[in-house]
Amino acid sequence: MSLPVLDLGGSPYEQGLQHGRTLRQRIAHNLGVYFERFEREGRLPRGEVLARARQYAPAIASHNAPYFDGLRGVADGSGFDFDELAALNVRYEILYHQFSLNVIADGCTAFAVTPEASENGHLLLGQNWDWIPQVQGAVLHTREPDGLETWSFTEAGIVGGKIGLNSAGLGLAINGLNTAGDDWSRLSKPFHVRCYEILRARDFDAAVRVVTGANRACSTNFLIAQAPDRVVDIEAAPDTVRLLACEGGCLTHTNHFLEPGALGVVEPYDASSPRSTVHRLDRFRELLRTKRPIAIEDLRRYLRDHAGHPYSVCRHPHPDEPPENRYMTVTSVIMDLHAQVMRISDGPPCESAYETIQAGPLL
Repeated sequence: MSLPVLDLGGSPYEQGLQHGRTLRQRIAHNLGVYFERFEREGRLPRGEVLARARQYAPAIASHNAPYFDGLRGVADGSGFDFDELAALNVRYEILYHQFSLNVIADGCTAFAVTPEASENGHLLLGQNWDWIPQVQGAVLHTREPDGLETWSFTEAGIVGGKIGLNSAGLGLAINGLNTAGDDWSRLSKPFHVRCYEILRARDFDAAVRVVTGANRACSTNFLIAQAPDRVVDIEAAPDTVRLLACEGGCLTHTNHFLEPGALGVVEPYDASSPRSTVHRLDRFRELLRTKRPIAIEDLRRYLRDHAGHPYSVCRHPHPDEPPENRYMTVTSVIMDLHAQVMRISDGPPCESAYETIQAGPLL
């Protein structure tokens, strides 16, 4: 496996220590990448970023004490300043708030295929995660105190993972969204804390409540599924949510609200741009309609699709864009929630092979 795979056990703090010690070099790299991006892309100097992180730290502790303990462990294990690690763990709120003011964020194509539409009769979930090309990731395998296990992709230094599955057959894929109403200073439960909680939920309804049960600082899309056949996509603006169901056995989402007027939100978004996330949504829907049933190999091919290159489903940096606008598919993930198998690439799937992680039997 080209991505590091960490087996983490013990308390959340002990898991964080292992994460910090093992991924220290990757964490150092990511801190450098993000603080440069905070300044270049978010127009935020280092001191302002750290000040925001210090405000968020007690909010993280109050929203989820185990996550906060894991964050302390990552800081202690890696030897980096706690405020720097806190900034990394709330980088979504910091950057996406700035996106709503300054730039248009794009990237990420997520999907679900229900048993009725899949060749093997299993519930399939996954995505291309498009983000900053230099970011370094890892796969975390955790054994929780209650016996639940999780397998997820994370950025080195971020607690818990954001794309993955657990031994209760529940999985998560995500898309970034932004609106004119996003505001980091609300100090709501952060995006990465919600991912942590969803991946540690045994029950589909409990996972959904992680998103719907409390308002947000910034908008996000969560695609949640649980074997044998439950799927929902949640478009979550700061103060409202919209739940979307599968149509014809499939569900696809990219980086825009499908009907922003239904939630009363305004997106800083130009649908006519070649970078438009609408194009990727339409293309992936078209690909999913090309055949039934849909096999794993079909999904691999669809996730490698280059229609509209470089702003394609398989995303590549445009050399003529300024550095802050260059994104690529950092990892591609296909999960079989019945078989408990995760297939994951380290880089764009057109260049990097999918490697297989056998998660284990369902609880």
